[in-house]
Amino acid sequence: MAKIRVGRVGEQIKKELSLIIQSELKDPRIGFITVTGVEATSDLSQARVYLSVLGSEEQKEETLKALGKANGYLRSELGKRMRLRHTPELLFKFDSSIEYGSRIEGLLEEINRGSKGQ
Repeated sequence: MAKIRVGRVGEQIKKELSLIIQSELKDPRIGFITVTGVEATSDLSQARVYLSVLGSEEQKEETLKALGKANGYLRSELGKRMRLRHTPELLFKFDSSIEYGSRIEGLLEEINRGSKGQ
């Protein structure tokens, strides 16, 4: 039963963080971010937030630094919106699965174009 609650809370954190980052953060270093997933610990003391950032490696690092600076604000806003007893500590990580998927898709299209030409 506890795993179900942790999953639901993780999904709610994902939804709320997406809204907060897109609408309320005004830092110019933050580019186009997509929150792809949240893994919360079983006691909800920490939450790993997986992000996909559009741009170069330098832009990704700047975005990560900006989110690190805004961590306190994000956590307090999350606490206000979700009404948890303890708001989890947020740890931001990059999720490269979207980039990997688009790279594979590009390679498959290239292979298909090559086979049609023969």
